[in-house]
Amino acid sequence: MFNKICIIGIGLIGGSIARAAREQGVSNYIVAFGRQSGLKNLQTAKDLAVIDNFYIDIEVAVRDADCVIICTPVGVIEQVFKQLQPFWNDNTLYMDAGSTKESVIASAKAVFGKVPANFIPAHPIAGAERSGVAASKADLFKAKRLIITPVKSNSKSLIDKATAFWQKIGAIVSVMDVEHHDAVLAATSHLPHILAFSLVDLLGKKDEKVEIFKYAAGGFKDFTRIASSDPTMWLDICMANKNEIIPLIQQLKVGLGEIEQMLLENQSQQLFETFTYAKQARQRFLNQFDNAMSQTITFNIQPGGSLRGEIRVPGDKSMSHRSIMLGSLAEGVTHVKGFLNAEDALATLAAFRAMGVEIEGPVNGEVTIHGVGKYGLKEPKEALYLGNSGTSMRLLSGLLAGQNFNTVLTGDRSLSSRPMKRVTAPLATMGANIVAETDGTAPLRITGTGELKAIDYLMPMASAQVKSCILLAGMYAEGETTVIEPAPTRDHTERMLNGFGYPVQRNGAKASITSKGKLTATDIDVPSDISSAAFFLVGASIAPDSDVTLKHVGINPTRTGIIDILRLMGANIEVMNKRSVGGEPVADLRVRSSQLKGINIPEELVPLAIDEFPVLFIAAACAEGQTTLTGAKELRVKECDRIQVMADGLKVLGVDAQATEDGMIIQGKIENSIAGGEVDSHDDHRIAMSFSIAGLRATAPITVHDCENVNTSFPEFRELATQLGLNLK
Repeated sequence: MFNKICIIGIGLIGGSIARAAREQGVSNYIVAFGRQSGLKNLQTAKDLAVIDNFYIDIEVAVRDADCVIICTPVGVIEQVFKQLQPFWNDNTLYMDAGSTKESVIASAKAVFGKVPANFIPAHPIAGAERSGVAASKADLFKAKRLIITPVKSNSKSLIDKATAFWQKIGAIVSVMDVEHHDAVLAATSHLPHILAFSLVDLLGKKDEKVEIFKYAAGGFKDFTRIASSDPTMWLDICMANKNEIIPLIQQLKVGLGEIEQMLLENQSQQLFETFTYAKQARQRFLNQFDNAMSQTITFNIQPGGSLRGEIRVPGDKSMSHRSIMLGSLAEGVTHVKGFLNAEDALATLAAFRAMGVEIEGPVNGEVTIHGVGKYGLKEPKEALYLGNSGTSMRLLSGLLAGQNFNTVLTGDRSLSSRPMKRVTAPLATMGANIVAETDGTAPLRITGTGELKAIDYLMPMASAQVKSCILLAGMYAEGETTVIEPAPTRDHTERMLNGFGYPVQRNGAKASITSKGKLTATDIDVPSDISSAAFFLVGASIAPDSDVTLKHVGINPTRTGIIDILRLMGANIEVMNKRSVGGEPVADLRVRSSQLKGINIPEELVPLAIDEFPVLFIAAACAEGQTTLTGAKELRVKECDRIQVMADGLKVLGVDAQATEDGMIIQGKIENSIAGGEVDSHDDHRIAMSFSIAGLRATAPITVHDCENVNTSFPEFRELATQLGLNLK
């Protein structure tokens, strides 16, 4: 990328940048600049081959350099800018590595009158216990976060070049505005360092300090490790960012005072809730970190085989979400059985715990919710992280739009790319103050007004999530809110609201609700999820000599499109032992192998099977003749573009699959319909499981990449699938 890089300040960070740049072939020549007093350190850097040469004359050091990186403490950056000013080259990329950015920007303005257009502020979030160039490592930045905080004068091409540099030496690059950076780092880095310094200072001065350190456990060592950081550097950081740090210290003092009071007054329950919240908040952080940093999971499926046996798939995800939401808003204690213990549903559970609801479990699928009433939620202390769950985000948008407190809804990379205008637009019409990103995606920032007005809303597209969002907002709106569906969608929200004693009126395609109601706690037995059962309904249909019974499956008529479509294709599905559980119809499903035939899928069935189409595409590939799907444009805005991703994957496996704007045309073949190959799930759990089921009719092994998101909806999939006979590892 560069002919010559000049590092100003060749310590741990500067030395690691130089090592990584050399190892990755980023620059032909790397030099360092330092002061006369640092000659020994500069010589060490050269002796260790960290740099090619060094200078104490800055004019010589930066001459012909096409990249200059300032790695000094932030307290001396203004002095460095003054030294650089006479030799500043508009054709050179300048960057820094400081831990605070407002002070760096202020220093640049003080020297140049403005921030030079070719200076890109950056902050690599990496370090080590030891400091100095001798501790530098070429892999210090590998898989570590790095934040770029560009200013208005920076061009996109230069920002892209800076991003490419940091990525080449291993960093995961994010872009953030200057003020946000300093606020975030004050909380996540600067305050913890101050706490560690303060605690070790406190204990080190006690008379019994020998005993304290002698018997300190590993936790003390881990917590206080950062107190070994360079005091000079941290003095500069704390002074530079004190405006962000001081309010955090004040808030922490209040929090410690509250804990002190709980101890004085023996408030064990309040103390337990505080500790529990902290534990859960840390786990959410670990989940986010692990999802971002972990290696992906790959499924390897050997070809052929059959499915035989009897299983019960996990609880319905849609109902698990809603049981937590409505149970939390109910008056009294709600007991839930069959709760889906998967990441999506747990994201909803964690969100309501964060809003002050006491929830016990889940243990063996059982959850106990101590409802706080319709107006009893409390403002969360931080943004509500909802992982990969679009249901959580869209339904919570409606419910929280009517509260009188503020919230922020965030999610993982996949959720943050999904469209949210379909809920934010009608909510804004109701008077909600809800702001999305410029492209209509998360994070969603909701300012509670407590003043919503009812609307009559004709949905442009059939969507149970949008319908539920507006109905939940209608619980807090003045007047009667009515949602009109263009086609039937799952009605779990309406059924469960009525089950909690909250009236919802249904009149054909219309569902209406008012604010004049309350929820009363009840017991819920969540049926098995038909969306999870769908993989085995298809698998047993296409694999020879298969016979599978799926127990206690929910057969809500707004969810049985998968059964209706498979039966139209010739599937042998028997519905047995029909019954009603908590107002929801349930049955056992027996499915045996059969020869499927291609069909034109009726459009009226599309909304009733919208989540099951990935695996239905596998059924179509194994059917005799052509299968055509239309009216399913919503599939393009799920966790991924399920139409295109499935069409691409099927083509890799030798299937003639043509994506259309709102569906797909698949030419099925009875014999040798599916070849082996490698496909990518694009982080979509249903894509991953569908291509796994395809292995039953494949002629060679199938490898499915990026399968970790199966845990968001069906963590038991691999275990149950292999139990029935699928050869998956």
